[in-house]
Amino acid sequence: MSQISPPSGDKSALAGVTPADAAPVTGTAEHVEREFTVRAMTSRQLVSRRFFRHRGALAGLAVFLLTVLLAFSSIGVAGIPGWWSQSYKTTGTKVDGGRMTLDLLPPFVDGDGFSLGKHPFGQDDVGRDYYALTMRGAQRSITIALIVGLVSTVIGVLVGASSGFFRGMTEGALMRVTDLVLTIPQLVIAAVIGLKFGGGAFTLALMLGFITWPNLARLVRGEFLSLREKEFVEAARAMGASSWRIIFRHILPNTLGTIIVSATLSVSAAILLETALSYLGLGVQSPDTSLGLLISEYQDAFTVRPWLFWWPGLFIIMVALSVNFIGDGLRDAFDPKQTRVRA
Repeated sequence: MSQISPPSGDKSALAGVTPADAAPVTGTAEHVEREFTVRAMTSRQLVSRRFFRHRGALAGLAVFLLTVLLAFSSIGVAGIPGWWSQSYKTTGTKVDGGRMTLDLLPPFVDGDGFSLGKHPFGQDDVGRDYYALTMRGAQRSITIALIVGLVSTVIGVLVGASSGFFRGMTEGALMRVTDLVLTIPQLVIAAVIGLKFGGGAFTLALMLGFITWPNLARLVRGEFLSLREKEFVEAARAMGASSWRIIFRHILPNTLGTIIVSATLSVSAAILLETALSYLGLGVQSPDTSLGLLISEYQDAFTVRPWLFWWPGLFIIMVALSVNFIGDGLRDAFDPKQTRVRA
C-alpha cells in the first residue's frame, strides 16, 4: 500500500502512515473540536440549540401556535371582533340539513376548487354556525388548560421547594397533604369540583389547578433534596443569604428544566381532563361551550352528521399532541445527559 509523503520542507515522521490510518485521526480531531464547541456554549444557548433542532418539538409548537391564533382571531375575544362573520350564539335556519360547505375537492371535479362557504363546519341542531362553535370551544379548552397548568405549577413548585429545603416538620406536613391528594382519583375529585363549580370556566380552571400539583411537587422536592447539599448552597449560606434567597436565586434556577417540562405536560393533561368533565356534563355548561361539551352534545349525530363529532375531536387531538411534542422537545433539551445536538 502506498504511503503518504510529507509536505515539501516537512521532514516529520509521516512516512509509514497510510490513508486508512490518517482518516481516523482527522475524524477524531473533528469530533474533539465539535465536543469542545458544544461544551463552550452556555447552558441557555445549548438548551435553545437542542430545542430548535428538535423537529417534533418545532412541529408541535407551530401547530399549537396556529391553533391558538385561529381560535382567538377568527371569532374574536373579550369584545374584540374577529375576522369570521358568523357568531356562535346566533341561531338560524339549517341549510341543506346543516351539511358542511367546506369544499376540498380539486377544480377538475366540480370546477369550483377550494371553497369555505358560509358554514364550512356545518350547522348544529338550531342552525348555529358550527365553525364559530368549534372556535369558541377551542378558546375555552385552551384557556382552561393554560390556567390549570399555571396554577398547578406555582403550587407544586412552592410545596416541593419548601418541603425539600426546610425538611423536618414542614416536609412532613406538606408531603402528607401531597400523599392525601394523590390517593384520591383525580377524575373523582375533578367530577366533584365540576359539579360544585361547573359552568364558570375560570373558576373551574382554578379548582382543577388546585388538585393537579402533587406530581410536580414530588419532582421539585427530589431536586431540592439533592441540590441543597451542594457546595454553592453552602457558600451562599456562609455569605449570609436568607433561606428564600437561596431557594429562588440559587436552587430554583437549577430545577427549571424539570419544572418547565412538567408544566408543559400538565397543560396537555388538563385539556383531556376538561374534555372528560365536559363530556360527563360536569365541566363548562351551556350557553357557553368547550370542545368536550360539543362532543358530548353531538355524540348521537355521529352516524348521520359525523362532522359534528369530527371537528371538536380533531382540535382536541391537535392541541394535546402538539403540547406533548413540545414537552418531549423540552425534556430532551434540558436533559444533562444529552451530549449531542439533534440534527
